[in-house]
This record gives sequence, structure tokens and C-alpha cells, in this order.
Amino acid sequence: MNVTKRDGSIQPFNLDKVHKVLEWAVEDISGVSMSEIEIKSNIQLYDKIPAYDIHELLIKSASELISEHTPNYQFVAARLISYKLRKEVYGDYQPCSLLELIEKNIERGVYDKAIITNYTKEELIELGDYIKHERDDSFTYAGMEQFRGKYLVQDRRDKTHYETPQMLYMMVAATLFGSYKENRLKYVKDYYDAISQFYISLPTPIMAGVRTPTRQFSSCVLIESGDSLDSINATASSIVKYISKKAGIGIGAGSIRALGAKIGDGSVVHTGLIPFLKYFQSAVKSCSQGGVRGGAATVYLPLWHYEFEDLVVLKNNKGTEETRVRHMDYAFQFNKLMYERLLSGGNITFFDPNDTPGLYEAFFADQDTFKELYEKYERAYSIRKKTLPALEVFQMFLTERKDTGRIYLMNVDHANDHGSFDPKVAPIHMSNLCCEIDLPTKPMDLNDPRDGEISLCTLSAINWGLINETHEFEKYCDLTVRALDELLDYQDYPVYAAQKGTENRRPLGVGIINLAYFLAKRGLKYDESAYDIVDRYAEAWSYYLIKASANLALEKGKVIYNNDTKYSKGIVPIDTYKRAIDNLIESEERLPWADLRKQLRDTGIRNSTLMALMPAETSAQISNSTNGIEPPRALVSYKQSKDGVMAQVVPGYHHLKNKYDLLWDQKSPAGYLGICGILQKYIDQGISVNTSYNPEHYEDNKIPMSVMIQDVVTAYKYGLKQLYYFNTYDGAGEMEEEHHTYEIGTSPDINDEEEDCDSCKI
Repeated sequence: MNVTKRDGSIQPFNLDKVHKVLEWAVEDISGVSMSEIEIKSNIQLYDKIPAYDIHELLIKSASELISEHTPNYQFVAARLISYKLRKEVYGDYQPCSLLELIEKNIERGVYDKAIITNYTKEELIELGDYIKHERDDSFTYAGMEQFRGKYLVQDRRDKTHYETPQMLYMMVAATLFGSYKENRLKYVKDYYDAISQFYISLPTPIMAGVRTPTRQFSSCVLIESGDSLDSINATASSIVKYISKKAGIGIGAGSIRALGAKIGDGSVVHTGLIPFLKYFQSAVKSCSQGGVRGGAATVYLPLWHYEFEDLVVLKNNKGTEETRVRHMDYAFQFNKLMYERLLSGGNITFFDPNDTPGLYEAFFADQDTFKELYEKYERAYSIRKKTLPALEVFQMFLTERKDTGRIYLMNVDHANDHGSFDPKVAPIHMSNLCCEIDLPTKPMDLNDPRDGEISLCTLSAINWGLINETHEFEKYCDLTVRALDELLDYQDYPVYAAQKGTENRRPLGVGIINLAYFLAKRGLKYDESAYDIVDRYAEAWSYYLIKASANLALEKGKVIYNNDTKYSKGIVPIDTYKRAIDNLIESEERLPWADLRKQLRDTGIRNSTLMALMPAETSAQISNSTNGIEPPRALVSYKQSKDGVMAQVVPGYHHLKNKYDLLWDQKSPAGYLGICGILQKYIDQGISVNTSYNPEHYEDNKIPMSVMIQDVVTAYKYGLKQLYYFNTYDGAGEMEEEHHTYEIGTSPDINDEEEDCDSCKI
């Protein structure tokens, strides 16, 4: 048999080369067999096979052997990818110097020239000598596959890579701390150690973009539309610009008037929301995210909007294309009054925001005023309205949420009362793609583009699974806040409204990964057994993040809109949480919060927001971690991507496989919601909270509507600001399609109808 080399020449197949590579790949790894990989791959060999494809066959063969019985093939497959990458990038297994790589990649146009101007050659040589290439051995197959598919600088046409993982990590660290004057190399090395050893997890925009000429790294973009055509057009334009920069989009469209509303003197009537939502959908899908995937967005709408009955069914498979907008996701916005109407057996009345002055604004800024206006407009005979029983409204919402899995919920009063901002000054009108970001927005106008405000949030996460004592958070919180804060000044802003919002508020969103492993290590489940330790660790995580930003304010100055924040008044998240959580875990301050409150009052904070619990599929895979705060669905899960099936094994499988609290074993979401409520107590933004049900736990394999309603009410009682996916176990195993995650999972085809964005997903 012959082999085709890259230069087109034909050479005899050399089995010894294959043996040599496989011997190296399986060395010191238990429970794996070189011959098994060979047997599986030999079946697929053919005459004149490209040499490139032989190595891919070996990788594929090793990856297909990953199972609960033979999990260690995940490390063999990862080694094979690593070997292939090094040969491709360096021409040999041994890496070249960092300086040499930088010079080559600047010449290719794939690295930012700033790295050469910011550092001396001596400094770059020192940083290159510090790189620990052996850390590539820590990757699993899923992590390494994600790395080469999404993050490494490459020519996406022929899939030629120009760097390896450890080079990427050092380049990210050096780029982010390039402007530091004091202790610069120490920060670079510390940050490199933290991200390359998985203590800190980074989202896709940072991993793929930092060090390249691309300078847009915020994962989440929140764009609010006003009711005018000029504002709607400005919104669509901004969506296109940020979709092309790999961001996930949240769209606030709730102020747009309803179908049949008067325009001008009444000679024309309004076409309603749906045509404009189709317009936004076209903008979202108009260009792909870096050639990897199509864009994704979530639209936010008040529950009481006049068109609710038409809006709640936008994603279902009934109806015509004219009445459906299926390629964006939706979130309906609730508040206390809506829940009161449900629990009292009352009605919900639907209004056109254009007919009810002040109602839309009060919905977010002042709940007492909203209730007063809402009841006033209910009594007003001259105002167009519809009324339905609240129970029926909740049932309609939850039916669509269950059937699609992707109709979300936002509690706007919680987002404002328990957020960073004074709602009278800077109200929260919406959230983002994945339902964890809560930032102020203001509609733009094409005629005055400098007047609006687009909110961006820059993400990262800390790996709780690697934290053994609460004091360890201090170092990683400080590094995370410093790095992300630098990013805000380093990146560019394609829309002025986004630059204005970011520079004036400097919002960050630091999340959590690997919570399931954190619990499994301690023999705890997603129930009351975990409440105490989650509370203690969440307190320390939150405290050290706020402390890091307060200290940075002393060093670099407080955020410009400091006075818009509750932090400026010495109010921290544990001062405004919903006290129902005290029924789950006794309230206790273990850290010097009083001193921190005083510091915040005296000298302010550097970042208006600091926490947000995002999905973390991709980044979790990279870090060999479980996804965010989610329980794993199985000990070995399989993700379908455009590149094939990817197997991932839970961390610590060999000694913890009986300790994990798997999702579909849980009888209800109650314990998980309790943990989310405890976490929310310490968070200034939100959480991507999912509700998951295994019908096998219910009579006739049907999830009762009463159970779904109770869980939504419980989430509200615990202060949760948003609900994200509705997951239902169908008994078909654990083949998962990718969800919208900020960075996890291999990209589906660009034309995939249920496209998710990877930006938020860390």
C-alpha cells in the first residue's frame, strides 16, 4: 500500500512510523491498547491515502474507543492530536521558541503587531522559557478537539494551524497584561499558570481572538430597540456588526407597539411586532461568526404585551411562516404582580406599550408605580386591552417552553432590585442571549447614534473543582478581574453606543465551572446536603471578586458611572437578596464585609458588575470540567457537531463515578433550584438557570403542569432572575446537540436552524 505525501509524491506505507506514534501515545496510560487502535484504523486504510488522513484515522479510532469501560482513550486521542499539531506548526514534535513563533505569525498577519512593540526581545525570550509544553498532556480528547477546531489561530480554508495550546495561553496572558508597567512579567506568568492549569476559564472570543488583529472580545451584547423606525433600523445595523464579531445578542423589543396601533393621525395602522422580529432575525442570520457558525439571539418581551398570544407561539411548529419567527429564541418578562395574579386566581391584562404612557418604563424602574399604572389602565375603558386568566397565561407560556425547550423567563423586578444598579437611574430592561447578564441599555436612533447605550459583558469563569479552601479564591479573583479590565481598554468598539456603555460602566461577568465535580469530590448531591458548602464558597468567591475590583479602583480609578451603582453606597449583593433563601441556609457573614462596604463608599469600584453564571460547555471541555453549575447528564456524554461525535468523560471518573449526582437521576429540579438561589444571593447579575425533568419520575410519564408552575414560582421566590433552557429526558441516551453556550461544543453547520452562539459560553 502507498501513501500520498503533502507535496503530492507517492511513497510506500511505513507501518513502523504508525507503531512508533501509537507507542508514544499510549505510554504510561492504563487501560488502553495500541493494537485496538490499529485494528480499528486499519479497516479504513486504502491505497494512496493522504498521510494527513492516516493520523486523523488514528485520532478517530482512539476517540471511538472512549467509553465508561475504557475512559482513558480520551488521553490517547488527545496526545495524537497534540502530536499532529506540533508536526504541523513546528515541523517537529519539539516546539520552536516563542519569539520565533511570534515573528512568523506577525509576518503571516495572524498575530497583532502590538506584542512586539509592548515587549522587548529579552522579555519574550524569558516568557518563552517559562512555557510548560508538557501541560498539553492534561487535555482530554474533547478539550484538544475543541482547541484545534475553535481556538488555535489557523487558516480555516485548509485547516493549517499556526500555534499550539501552550503558545496560545502565553500569548493571551502577554497580550492582556501588555500595558502593565510594574510587575508585568509576574502577572503574565501568574495568569499563564492560572489559565493553562485550568484554574481560570476563558470564553471563545478571548481564546480565539486575543493576540490576533481582531479586537472584539466581549461575549454578550445587549441591544435595545425603541418604537421608532430609526431606532429599529439602528438596532438591526448594530446586530449585524456584532454578529460578525462573534458575539451573542440579546434584543430588547418590548416597547415596539402592537398590531393595529395608530400611526400618526390614524390613517395608517401598525403592522405589529412580528414583522420587525423577522427583520431582527434576518440581521442575526445575515453573517456568520468568524466563518464558524451562524449568529444567535434572544428577544426580550414583557408578558403583558398586547400581542402575547401571537408572540408566545413564535417558535412552535404549527402555523405558517408568516406567523412564526423560529430562528431566534424568546424570553418573556415577569414581575411580582404577574405572580400575585396567578396565586390569587386573578387575570392578566395585555396592553400596547404605545397606549399606556409610563407603563413600560415603570415595569423595570419602579414596581409600585407599575402596579398603580397597570391597575389604572385596567380600569380605563378607552384603552385597548385584552384579558386572560393568569393561570391560562402561565399554562400557555409553560406549554411552549416545554415543547420548544427554548422559551425563557426573566423576572425584571429581581434583576433590578438585586442588581448592581439603582433602577431609578439605570434600570435593567433586558438580558442577553443565554440569560445571565443584567445591564442597563438605551435605544439608539439613526439620527443621533451617540445617544443610545449598548451593553457588553466580558466573561470568564473560575474552576471551583480545583479550589480546596475558600482563601484560594483571592488570587484567581484578582487575576481574573485585572485581565478582563485590561481587555476593556484593549478591544475596539464597532458601535459608539457600545464603547460609551462599556467605558462608562466597565462591566465584567465572572462565572463558575466544574460545580458538579466540586460536589462529587465531597460526596454531595444537588440537594440540601450541598447548601452549606455552596454558601461558604460562594461568599468567598463573591467577596474576593468585589474586593479585587475595589482595590483596582484605588490603583486605576473608579468606574465613571460609579454613582449609578449600589456599590457606591456600600450596598453589596448580600444586602438585597430575597430572604426566602434564609429558609434554606442560615444567613452569616464570615468575611470582613463591613470593611469592604466602607471601602466601596469611600473610593468606589472599578467595574459596575462582576459576577454572572454563564453556560460553559466549550470552555468546560477544554478544562476537563463539568459544564458551569450544571449536573452532568451522564458519566460519558456524546456531543454531535459538524466534525462528528465527541465523547467527554466526567473528571475524576475512576474514583468518583459513583459520587456524581446525574441530571436524569434527580427526581425534580428542587435541589438544583435551591443551589441556584444560594448562588444568586451573592451575584450582582444573573444565572443561566435550566429546569430539567425526567418524565420517568412522574405518573404516566407526563410532567404535570402544576409541577412546572410550582418550579417557576419557586425560582421567583428564591430570587432567580432568569430561566434558560427547559430540558426533558426522552430516554434516547446522551447524544446531545449543541446548545447556545458561550464556548463549548463544536460548531454546528452555519445553516443549522437551531443555531447557538458560542460566545457566551465559556
